[in-house]
Amino acid sequence: MIEDFINALQNFKRNKMRTFLSLLGIIIGVASVIVIMSMGQSSTKQIEQTFGSSGLDMVSISNGYMRRKRDAVTLQFNETFREDLFDAVSGIKKIWYKNTMNATLSYGDVSASANCTAIETGYLETYGLTLESGNFFNITDDVAGTQKIILGSEIASSLFPNGDGLGKRIMLVTSSVPFNFVVAGILKEQSSGMESSTTGCYITRGFYSKKVKPNPTASTVMVQAVSSSRATELVQALTAYCEKLSGTEGSVNVTSMQTMIEQMSEITGTLSIMLSAIAAISLLVGGIGIMNIMIVTVTERKQEIGIRKALGASPAVIRQQFLIESASITLMGGIIGIILGIAISLAVEYVRAQSFVISVESCVIAFLFSVFVGIFFGFSPASRAAKLDPVIALSGE
Repeated sequence: MIEDFINALQNFKRNKMRTFLSLLGIIIGVASVIVIMSMGQSSTKQIEQTFGSSGLDMVSISNGYMRRKRDAVTLQFNETFREDLFDAVSGIKKIWYKNTMNATLSYGDVSASANCTAIETGYLETYGLTLESGNFFNITDDVAGTQKIILGSEIASSLFPNGDGLGKRIMLVTSSVPFNFVVAGILKEQSSGMESSTTGCYITRGFYSKKVKPNPTASTVMVQAVSSSRATELVQALTAYCEKLSGTEGSVNVTSMQTMIEQMSEITGTLSIMLSAIAAISLLVGGIGIMNIMIVTVTERKQEIGIRKALGASPAVIRQQFLIESASITLMGGIIGIILGIAISLAVEYVRAQSFVISVESCVIAFLFSVFVGIFFGFSPASRAAKLDPVIALSGE
């Protein structure tokens, strides 16, 4: 077998152009599969980095656009709803209420628009957000409704270019009503899913219910699952519970970062497989080209085959010789294709200036498939060589 492999390499050396053209389809096919699957995995990784690891165990519930029925009920996110929800649906660790409002923040002559969120104590810490400086709200702040505010990093930079915002008093205007707040903390910039650590700002829900909107129902319910792996399951359970409670479909929007990441990863994975399958067609085309070249090779080397058979070589030995030669072409094409695919992937990473995942699985799959193509398409010419009559082969006819 080793001798057949060496002979194959020598034959390739004698017919360089023919060998190169035979390799081309395999190289392009293998490289394409690697690049496409690597791009798919890189997109998935980028999605995860964009959303971050914060809040993957959180599920959001808000009122949806229901199809109106005569007996439809608009859900009220009050304390009764919170208690009933916790008792009715399993897999819930904690339930948080929050309200959002558009606001304008100003300090001196500088102002900035922000989406301000009224939250309950401990929500930001549980969500996974961290502070660059200052402190989170405590129980006293929420109960007393103290006028403290936590700013996103970009908002803080806009209002306080010198970075000295902690402890300063700013003006917050919402619905044309002004309020004074003391900056209690500034968030560290991070990927944080449904909460903004950059352009958002946060006040206590205790203050919101006392000064902005007395006895408010929540605009959004944040349900914390017992683990992030249960978030997708919890989305389905909460949707079913709320639709049953309201008596109509579409009464609520139930979403989670974990579900969104899984769906987007599934989409990119499916697209990668489809594109890889299309790229693999070039491997099949390359295989047909190899079969054609091997048929020509068998025809050209009839006398060699006749001599070997006359000296006692069995059909199995002849078949093995040409199968190894065919497989050697795709073996070389697969190796060169892997190197080219990795090189292109690294080039894309350099150009896009972001992390690019090299898919080891795609390298292995593409390489094995290329070898299989060589054996599959080389079997017919090899069998043809094995069946040659030595007398006819020696005559060159």
